[in-house]
Parts: sequence; structure tokens; C-alpha cells
Amino acid sequence: MTATLAALDPTTLADTLRVAGSPGFDRWQDQIRRTGGCADPIHLTGWTLAKDKTTGETLHRYSTASEPGGRLRIACGNRRASRCPSCAWTYAGDTYHLIRAGLAGDDRHDIPTTVREHPRVFATFTAPSFGPVHNRPDSGCCRCGAHHAADDPALGAALDPSTYDYVGTVLFNNHAGDLWRRFANRLRREIAARAGLTQRELADRLRLSYGKVAEFQKRGAIHFHAVVRLDGPDGPDSPPPSWATTGLLADSIRAAAHHPYSSVAVPAVDDEPRRVLRWGRQLDIRPIRAFGGGSEITEQAVAAYVAKYATKAAESTGTLDRRIVELADLDRNGVPDHARRLIEACKALDPLYPERRLWAWAHMLGFRGHFSSKSRRYSTTLTTLRQVRADFRAAQEREALGLDDIEPDTVLVLADWRYAGHGHTPGESALAASIARELQLNRETAREALASLDDGGW
Repeated sequence: MTATLAALDPTTLADTLRVAGSPGFDRWQDQIRRTGGCADPIHLTGWTLAKDKTTGETLHRYSTASEPGGRLRIACGNRRASRCPSCAWTYAGDTYHLIRAGLAGDDRHDIPTTVREHPRVFATFTAPSFGPVHNRPDSGCCRCGAHHAADDPALGAALDPSTYDYVGTVLFNNHAGDLWRRFANRLRREIAARAGLTQRELADRLRLSYGKVAEFQKRGAIHFHAVVRLDGPDGPDSPPPSWATTGLLADSIRAAAHHPYSSVAVPAVDDEPRRVLRWGRQLDIRPIRAFGGGSEITEQAVAAYVAKYATKAAESTGTLDRRIVELADLDRNGVPDHARRLIEACKALDPLYPERRLWAWAHMLGFRGHFSSKSRRYSTTLTTLRQVRADFRAAQEREALGLDDIEPDTVLVLADWRYAGHGHTPGESALAASIARELQLNRETAREALASLDDGGW
């Protein structure tokens, strides 16, 4: 902590000492620990009252009047690691459990472990080429003649900006969700064709399930990582027919991804020609096994990979992690040239394709879809996982208050909560970051210990 304080500027250091020396510091610190070290907590004011419905007896009373600054701080819940690493860690953990439950089963969410026996693959869908960029090939050097370091900011930037297709990149990003929907529909047709069935007959014998996450490549083009699984007609509870093999699934994915139906036509407007957007030629499909081997990858490795990218967005390419109001924002924030050109393309195209809202999504380089999504029967839901956590915390709170022996249905809860702001002062921010680092270290230590006992986990 001493080293951390020494690195602070005088203003932040003075505020840190003020917060640490305030009468309510211990309670403030407890609030921040409960948020997981949230970088931008929500502030609430208000009260809650619990009464026995039958007797009218007051069982518990709470008011923020006794809290530091008269406020209760709760986690912001932002999924972006660039905004709040602590809340993003929680989101990534939920995503890990959601994906892994669809691979290994989870009795708590009525997903049988027999799902491990279903055909499952991990597929990566890439964008096509929009022009050569600086890269780090497996052998040799970049086409520019340099050997780039892994953290070289030039990686992903166009070798020749004057010929690079920035318009094509942002249009592809903008239509990526449409491309996925068309691919998923075509995939069912490819599976049915290989089984000698109509689509209606296929629905009576097999269900297609998936969970996917989007990732921005350094060049600013989106691509998808997807877990694709074949189930019986009732979902994960039922086995798929014997002819539904991993090989059949992989072949069907290849055929569907490159089929003309899995493309999107963008009409010509003014000087912009008609374009047909398609997936890139690079398509990686690997079987998933419980323990893996060779080209196969494990369930926990896939879940961890998906969870990692669920908390990232286009800011990894150098753009901003918030809506862009004006192009001057790019100068104020030092946005690199390649990302700037993509954002400027969104601005120029916005009046030509108003229904695509390209300027509104310029900070995402045109992409407007969900970063992580799943089919209805793939697994549990993030909402369910959050509710489980909330119920657990509520049970802990009832036990701490001595109310755990009282039936919840016999308790009347009255409450009045109001939004009172968000965030930290500079000193609070430094202290919260220190708490977050401590909690993260504890979590990583616990996870390593768990991994030594079983097959890993989040």
C-alpha cells in the first residue's frame, strides 16, 4: 500500500488520506468490498423496513442516513473490463459457468451431465480480407519487412491506408448479426440435407443449440467464437439420433458458412456500390472433449476463452468505449489512425444507410449486435445466475440479522430507494482499486487451489 501511495499525484494522495482518516472509513471500506472493488459504484439513498405480516412487529430497519456520506454504494454491473474490471470479472465468471454448463451439464440448472456425449464443436467465424495489414506471421516477418513485437501499436493497421476498404469493414461489422442469423438458418438446412430429412422432419428429431461471443480483431473487424451442439428434439435432456455425429456437424458448418444464402446484400446508394457481405475463408472448427487431445479442446478451455472475450469490445483496437459525440473526441483521446478512419467511415455512411445507425455505433466500428448470446435451450441464463447470487446474499443477510428462521412469506418489506449519483472521488478511486487488486489476488489463489483438485473452474 505504501508503494501505491507513493505513486499517486499530490491531489489524489491528499484525498486518499482524507478518506482513510474519515470517521466512516471502515464502513466505506466494507461497502466497497461488498461491491467487489467496483470502479464506478452506484450511490443510493433511502430506507427499508421489514415487518411481521401477522403481528406488525418490526423485524429489521435500515436507513442510509447512518452510512458514510448518507449513501449506500452498490456495484455498477458493467460488463466492460475497460470500465470496471471488478464487475467485468463477475460477468466473465457468469459467462464461464453459462458456457460450461452447456458443455458439461449442471444439475443446479437442470442440464444433465449426459450432454457431454452430444456432438459439440468450437467454431471461429472470421471476416474477409479488406486489405493487407501489419501482422505477426507464424514464420518470417510482416509484409512491411519488420518483425513486430506483440504489443506493437502498428499491428492491425493497414499497410496502405489509401487502398484499404474501411467502408467494407464497418459494413461487415454492422451486418455481422444478420450474417450469423442467416448462417444458423442455413446450418439447419445443411444438417437436414445430410440426414435425408425435410426441415420439419429434422425439428422432430434434432435441435441445434449454440452459445457465442464476438471478438474484435486488431484490424477492427468482428469475428465470432461459437460453441455449437446437437441435441435431441427436447433439448439437452434428450440424446440426438445416432446419425448426428461430430463429423456431420463440422461438415454442415463448413457448407453453411460458405453457402450463398449465408451472405447479406447491401444495396448501392449514391457513390457506394452494391456489396455482398460474406464470412471470411478462414473457418476453424474443432471438436470439444471433456479432456481433449490433439486438435480437440477441453470444455473448461472453451468456456474460459469465451468468458475472456465477453468483457471486451472495440476499445482493444484503439477506439473509445463509449458513444462518440463528435469527431473532435478522437483528437482529445488520441485515437490511432486506423481506428479513426473506421470511425470516419461510420460517420460518412450514416446518412446513406440511416436504418443501420452507423454513427450511433461508431465507437463499436459499426457493430451493433450482442457481444455474447445463446440459443434458448443451450444452457442456463445470465439472469438465472444473477438471481442465484442475489438469493445467496439475501440468505446471508437474513442469517446475519437473525431472520433466517422466519419464513420469507410471512415478512412484509417496505422500501424507498433513490438514485444519488455514481463513482468515486480521486482518493476513493485509488483505495477502491487497491481493494479490487486484493480481492482479485484472493480469487486467483482460490481458483488455482480448486484447479488442483478437479478440472478447473472459474
